[in-house]
Amino acid sequence: MKSKVVAILESRAGAHLAELVARRGGLPMLAPALEEVPDLDPAAVLALIEQWRIQPFKICIFQTGVGTRALFSATDAADLTKELKDLLAASLVVVRGPKPIGELNARGIRIDIRAASPFTSETVLAAISEIEVKNCSVLIQRYGAANQALTAALEARGAAVQEIATYRWALPTNTQPLVDLLAALAERRVDAVVFTSAVQMQHLYTVAQQSGAAGQLADQLNHCIVASIGPVCSRTLREYGVPPTLEASPPKLGPLMVALEDAINAA
Repeated sequence: MKSKVVAILESRAGAHLAELVARRGGLPMLAPALEEVPDLDPAAVLALIEQWRIQPFKICIFQTGVGTRALFSATDAADLTKELKDLLAASLVVVRGPKPIGELNARGIRIDIRAASPFTSETVLAAISEIEVKNCSVLIQRYGAANQALTAALEARGAAVQEIATYRWALPTNTQPLVDLLAALAERRVDAVVFTSAVQMQHLYTVAQQSGAAGQLADQLNHCIVASIGPVCSRTLREYGVPPTLEASPPKLGPLMVALEDAINAA
C-alpha cells in the first residue's frame, strides 16, 4: 500500500481503519459519510411494551448492536427493562450479526437463532424459513433505515410486521471532507475507496448532486480500487454503476483490509 491514497467513508470505526491503512504504508483520507442520529421516541417504546403485553410478538429480530443498545437504554430510563426481558423470553429471538449478539449477551437475553454470514436480510430469512409466521406478529429492530426487503418477505408469508426505530442515518453535520474527497476523485488523486455501508455510497452521491458532480461520480470511482464490506454494500454500489473491485469475506474489517492490500499490491 506504500504511498497509496485510500479514502475511508466509515464514521464510527474510521480512525481505526485509517490506522490499519497507515500501518501498511498507505495514506488514509478520512471522509465520514454518515452520522447515526438517535431516533427513539420514549413514547413509542412505552406504546410498544403496552402493545406487546396484549399481542405478543412470536419473533423478535435484532439487526444491529447500536440499535439493540439504544432500545435497552430507553427501557432502562423508563424502568421497563425487566418487563422487556420477560417479553423476549416468551418470543423467538433472532439476530442478524455478531454485534447485536454481544449486546443481548450483556443483558442476559437468550438467543434462539443466529443468521449465517454474511449477515444479510437473505440469511435472516433463510434462518427462519422453516418457522411458521402466518398470522403471527414479528418485531424488527430497525437500523438506520427501514428494511423493506425483510419486511416485504415476511409479510408475503402472512406475518404482521412492526419495526421499532432506534436511530437513523443522516449526512454528517460537516460534509467538507466529502466535498474534498469528490475533488480528489475528480483529480485522480485517490487510489482506493473503502465502503463499509451501503448508505455511504448514497450519501456520497447526494453530496455530489449538491455540487453538480453526480454525473461523473461513477466513472471517477471506477478508476479506483473499490473495496466493499459485503454483499449488501456491493449491491448498492452496482446500482450506482460502481461494481466493487473486491468484497470482504467474511464481511469484517480484517478480511476487508487483507483483500484491499492484496488488490493494491497487485495493481
